[in-house]
Amino acid sequence: MGSSMTKLKVRHYEFGRIVVDGREYTRDIVITPTRVIENWWRREGHRVYLEDLTKYGILDEDFEVIVFGTGYYGMVVIEREVVEELNRRGVKHIAEPTGTAVKKFNQLVDEGKKVVGAFHLTC
Repeated sequence: MGSSMTKLKVRHYEFGRIVVDGREYTRDIVITPTRVIENWWRREGHRVYLEDLTKYGILDEDFEVIVFGTGYYGMVVIEREVVEELNRRGVKHIAEPTGTAVKKFNQLVDEGKKVVGAFHLTC
């Protein structure tokens, strides 16, 4: 696929709603370099465990940075096991409230980085 692939970017975010290249989503999503995972469901709504990434095959993809959108008010916690596994793989991770995370994700896409965005849309 390489660099000829369309780079997915977030065009708009507000509480409970995100638009990725013209398509609106109202449930949590993950954007990888190759796809959008709709209705990203986690074991616990406001926590991210390793299984919340592995069950969707996210860690099988080729990327160098993952940006976690921790919700409008930043309520989501990234569990230590996730941070440790990302560190082990040499993947940088950023966790910010979703409004800030979306801007960072788009900036990294513009810089040509292989980036994953995992966004919680509410709280």
